[in-house]
Amino acid sequence: MDTFVLRSFVTAIAILAVGASACGKSGSKTTDVKKSLEDGFAIGLLLPESKTTRYETFDKPLIEKYVHASCPKCTVLYQNANQDAAKQQTQADALLNQGIQVLIIDAVDAAAAASIVEKAKQQKVPVIAYDRFASGPIDSFVTFDSERIGQEQGKALLEAVSQGGDPKRGAIVMINGAITDPSSADYKRGAHSVLDGKVQIGFEVDTPDWSPDKAQQEMEQAMTKLGADKIIGVYVANDGMASGVIAALKGHGVTPIPPVTGQDAELAAIQRLISGDQYMTIYTPYSRQAEAAAKMALAAAQGKPVQGDDVRENATHHKVPTVQLPVVAVTKANVKDTVLADGIYKTAEICTSEYAPACKQAGLL
Repeated sequence: MDTFVLRSFVTAIAILAVGASACGKSGSKTTDVKKSLEDGFAIGLLLPESKTTRYETFDKPLIEKYVHASCPKCTVLYQNANQDAAKQQTQADALLNQGIQVLIIDAVDAAAAASIVEKAKQQKVPVIAYDRFASGPIDSFVTFDSERIGQEQGKALLEAVSQGGDPKRGAIVMINGAITDPSSADYKRGAHSVLDGKVQIGFEVDTPDWSPDKAQQEMEQAMTKLGADKIIGVYVANDGMASGVIAALKGHGVTPIPPVTGQDAELAAIQRLISGDQYMTIYTPYSRQAEAAAKMALAAAQGKPVQGDDVRENATHHKVPTVQLPVVAVTKANVKDTVLADGIYKTAEICTSEYAPACKQAGLL
């Protein structure tokens, strides 16, 4: 775990070298906006939804923390769109009208966000895409390796179903994320690169809005089509939807629960790992991502170039300096060495009275 933390720290900090000189081949264009850290300025922050607990619990407070650490007089003006692209557009307009000097956006709908980005650029406000790759002339992008996430999910699921014998002995269900989120396609592509040809995928669907309720309905449809007893594993793109999938399985009396994947390392998901209801999740170190975004935003607002370790082209063919951070697969076996070791959760938060027996069995108590 120490090696992982060091690698993540180097990735998030070292490659985000910023300066007032002209940027290199991976640098973004400077803007005419030049504000000082001493005087402070307003930073807009738009996050996409609140059903996934990470945004309110980690991303928002961490971004604020890292902004204020370098710019005590800066203010972060925050809005959450609750999975409504039109609402996010209205929120962006309001922030621009309030005089923000830079905008960090995690888009509800990547394509729809292009109009937000274009309007910001017209007002000479640089835009940092956070977590999801927005369309339009964005200045920089910070994310995790989305395809690698899918690969890690697929690898874990394949290993789990193989423990019970032939991985083709039954059906796999795939509950993917929202098609409006370009990362969702990366997760799916990564998972398919591992699973295709090695398992039988009997049911696959893209889930609007990353909705746990819709995922639960989709899982019920899969059981109706395939037969609950024929399903040996479920690929689920994130933890919120995994909760819906597991509720559907339990509602049909399925026991034991087949291996179910997830992503985001939500507290409830970690507890499900400990209890055996969920097989794995993906831990993406939010602190590293938030710190990178804050550094990008502060540099861009001062008219300084922002550099990444890569350049990626978005759907509108803009080449964007990108920082891509590593990911970690978490199972019951390495909870202690990942989310606990990094201080994301405390043992007492995970091991409540309901989960204390399972925690003792897992060696957490």
